[in-house]
Amino acid sequence: MRIFYTFLVCLVFLGNKVAFSQSSKFNLQTDVLIVGGGASGVTAAIQAARMGVAVTIIEETNWLGGMLTSAGVSAIDGNHQLPSGLWGEFREHLRNHYGGAAALETGWVSNTLFEPSVGNKILKEMVAKHANIAVFYGSSLSKIEKQEKGWKVDFKRGSTLFKINAKIVVDATELGDVFSKVGVKYKIGMDSKFITKEEFAPEKENDIIQDLTYVAVLKDYGSKNKIIAKPKGYDPREFTHACDVQDPASHDNTPIIDCTKMITYGKLPNGKYMINWPKDGNDIYLNIIEKSPKEREELLKEAKLHTLRFVYHIQTALGYKNLGLADDEYDTKDKLPFIPYHRESRRITALANLTLPYVSKPYDQEKPLYRTGVIVGDYTIDHHHLKNPSAPDIDFVKIKVPSYNVPLGSLIPIGVNDIIVAEKSIGVSNIVAGATRLQPVVLGIGQAAGALAALSVKKSLSPRDVSVRDVQEELLKSSAYLMPFIDVKPNDKNFVAIQKIGATGILRGKGIAYKWANQTWFYPHHLISEYDLLQGLKTYYVGLETVQASGKDLEIDFVAEIFHQINPKLSKQQIIKEYKGKQFLDRETVAVLLDEYLRPFEQPVNHLGELIK
Repeated sequence: MRIFYTFLVCLVFLGNKVAFSQSSKFNLQTDVLIVGGGASGVTAAIQAARMGVAVTIIEETNWLGGMLTSAGVSAIDGNHQLPSGLWGEFREHLRNHYGGAAALETGWVSNTLFEPSVGNKILKEMVAKHANIAVFYGSSLSKIEKQEKGWKVDFKRGSTLFKINAKIVVDATELGDVFSKVGVKYKIGMDSKFITKEEFAPEKENDIIQDLTYVAVLKDYGSKNKIIAKPKGYDPREFTHACDVQDPASHDNTPIIDCTKMITYGKLPNGKYMINWPKDGNDIYLNIIEKSPKEREELLKEAKLHTLRFVYHIQTALGYKNLGLADDEYDTKDKLPFIPYHRESRRITALANLTLPYVSKPYDQEKPLYRTGVIVGDYTIDHHHLKNPSAPDIDFVKIKVPSYNVPLGSLIPIGVNDIIVAEKSIGVSNIVAGATRLQPVVLGIGQAAGALAALSVKKSLSPRDVSVRDVQEELLKSSAYLMPFIDVKPNDKNFVAIQKIGATGILRGKGIAYKWANQTWFYPHHLISEYDLLQGLKTYYVGLETVQASGKDLEIDFVAEIFHQINPKLSKQQIIKEYKGKQFLDRETVAVLLDEYLRPFEQPVNHLGELIK
């Protein structure tokens, strides 16, 4: 395998120097095949490679990063206070490149903005550090067949046909184009409230998806006039309200007209501007999910034209003639990104389907899905439907939720083995997809998919049979969050213990809906009562019905007694001796005690969070 990958890496990264005949065929082997080198595809590859398996990426463009780079959405939405795993690593690379955190705070929409080409460069460097990752750029899947174990896949790179056998396939495509070919059940569009139990959903399901956007990256050319040729069909009335920067989450709907603020919404470093504006901007409604590649290409011409109209409007009607399409980002003829920004995709029917009640009140639901969390997010539920008059009148952004986690089972489809689903196609409701589609969450989805894929290979198991706790353990090793606790960071000495105990539910977080960056607090330094600890323990252990607990602050003697009752092999004296110096115990200390002595996280759970006895 090592010899094969040494050859293959040379083949891929020097591929433009290798001539292939039209009839050339290559038969390859890999452990994990990732279709799509977008946000989730890259993190899936890096995580799996770090766990020691061979990974191959098939990517249609010549860039890595998908919506982060190839689509131009280089302003990160959310998770600023949740630098989970590879998202945190990627952000640190950006900070190092630009000279610190403040250098990325160039626009008001985000705390992390960067040039797409820089994001691509960094992601390629991160991938290149792993000799067991091979990337085929400019490649597309043409055929996929299920074998008794694993997959047989044909893909093309130019005129060259490759055949590859893979043990696990990860669908990291923008629209779920792989799993749709192999019989996985999925949905497109809005769910019925009677199915998902979401009061904000429409009564009847429909096939309406969110608006998509062809982003433009503009550059300040100083005194130069960079006005483009007037695009076909330009009508200034289409952009009448483009300068209204009123916050849609605000209770006050009074228009706020500020064209400069609209432009600087996505201001990037080095005098560039990401144009990704919803209100009378360059959003457009196109549902191309079930179209063929050729049909998609034809329909997307209108999306590109619409963005060029908006650029022309900015340059002429708004007077920014010095802002032209950046000439040092995309080598496309029109200087627009390689792909559009898809906000919505197919969504699989998964082992665990995350709906709004499980996001809003995770501890109050029938199944404790939060115990199986592998990805965290804090962005509000943000849907774009302004360009589709047929869309139901639902004010999604005013649906208030705390920060949340995504269950591992959402990545695993029902009915088809040896495939893992990433990007925006996981098992969530249409409403919840308005939050899970954001960049840091999708990066986390990829990292979880990579961990699951690697364990599947190493243990010779189908993804559905891999232990949830094993995946979570691997993610914790990579400083990834299982629970979205805003006040306990990966560099805190007890981060892992608190994450583990949080994922049992014995000690619970407090969720708060807060503006555009929702929160969940663990309060590590708050005291805890005897009663609260006992109530948490009862969710995990039997035989505590007769134990009495008061509302007074917790002391070590009570802890030692109840731990001994749960596990008689534990020495009460040893526990007391170790912690006698603390009169009252805070939540952090109790989490450490639980993890050290009872180890409840080691109790396996299924994909619904139920304890496996």
